[in-house]
Amino acid sequence: MTVMGVSDVPDVPGAPRVRDEGVEFDAFVAARSSTLLRTAYLLTRDHALAEDLLQTALTKAWFAWSRIETAPEAYVRKVLVNTYATWWRRRWNGERASSDLPDPGIASSADASDASHDLWQAMERLPRRQRAVVVLRYFEDLSESETAAVLGCAVGTVKSQASKALAKLRIDPALATSEELS
Repeated sequence: MTVMGVSDVPDVPGAPRVRDEGVEFDAFVAARSSTLLRTAYLLTRDHALAEDLLQTALTKAWFAWSRIETAPEAYVRKVLVNTYATWWRRRWNGERASSDLPDPGIASSADASDASHDLWQAMERLPRRQRAVVVLRYFEDLSESETAAVLGCAVGTVKSQASKALAKLRIDPALATSEELS
């Protein structure tokens, strides 16, 4: 009796099809990782943290792949948001106290005039849940019901969190124009 590998299984009409989950997962990662990395970056505002966040989400998706293969992107987005929201609980050992201050560096004139920098300063002041709603609704262009599904909450919660976030952004000093300040 010969044991047949997955690639040796003949394609017989009516026979159950043998799936290779690893190939399906690899195809999903290749197709969607850049979009998911953008979502992670918009949540964390740090390239290294975004890559770590996406790697964590994809690792969790790999272990749940057989259950989520019908809607893997929604699952990974939900893992991204939930993991991002809970990372603050994790103890951080990366920074060490020092009596010497690092060099402040030279500020670029391009950085000073970049209006998006002001938006990101304002976004960083939003609570994590509100920032997640803004990122999913306005940057990822998800509907209210899709956002609610990703966050695991009611559509009304998405609406109220978006409303509160936009109200905070409207009055944020980083986004105030010179005419509003006069």
